Amino acid sequence: MLWSDHLARDRRRSVHTVRAYQATAERLTAFLQAHWGERIDRADLARVTASDLRAYLADRREHGLGNASAARELSAVRGFLAWANDRAEQPRMRGPRVKTGVPRPISPAEAVALAEEVADDATEPWIGARDWAVLLLLYGAGLRIGEALTLRGDILPLGETIRVTGKRAKTRIVPLLPQVRAAIEAYIAQTPWPVSRDEPLFRGAKGGPLSPVMIRRAVQAARTRLGLGDRTTPHALRHSFATHLLGRGADLRALQELLGHASLSSTQVYTQVDAAHLMDVYRNAHPRA
Repeated sequence: MLWSDHLARDRRRSVHTVRAYQATAERLTAFLQAHWGERIDRADLARVTASDLRAYLADRREHGLGNASAARELSAVRGFLAWANDRAEQPRMRGPRVKTGVPRPISPAEAVALAEEVADDATEPWIGARDWAVLLLLYGAGLRIGEALTLRGDILPLGETIRVTGKRAKTRIVPLLPQVRAAIEAYIAQTPWPVSRDEPLFRGAKGGPLSPVMIRRAVQAARTRLGLGDRTTPHALRHSFATHLLGRGADLRALQELLGHASLSSTQVYTQVDAAHLMDVYRNAHPRA
């Protein structure tokens, strides 16, 4: 079995992750062949040492790899080596320290203004309705951009909730606000393409599946016109959804379920966001700050 097949079938990784991990495995193999001065096969990977991995990461850093990317690279390498020779002792080395970034939410008014600007700038009314619906799913339901764009026609007719398939094929139930439901229904009423249960709900201009690149480009252009920061991305809308719910008293466990996080630690980062917001309010409002 190939490494990529193992990732896709047994580990249920996304297409993007499979592609990235496969590229890492190919880079490591090419580096080791040059480093050792000989061709290698799968069995040879059992003799990789921590020194070899340090040399590999040093080589990658020369190509501009930062700490966060190096940590992900090392994680992929460890998985690859464990798969290649599960009985071999794995090299032990500590990965680079990565400073956990705090998500940057935007205000509710900015989220709505961004979605409106994207919709208003669309080349056709139905495309504007489509983009408005997609962005409201990110901010109003907390979906990832990939989750929104893989929704199919089988979610129709819409009710108070939809079933969403997230990372590692994990499904969850997400409530739909009336405004989000109305936005999706308005798009359905205007799209020139037939809506099929087994086909993507959101279509591109030529009828194919809508690419996340198109949404990101539209958001990038809109944020420039609105004077919003570079961190105002489609994913920032999901951050804002989580932060605003937490600020209104949402339970952390419930928020974990809504976001589809595998562990609570992934959700707890939003408590830092809320604390950061409180500090900003304090500094701006307190006369002695």
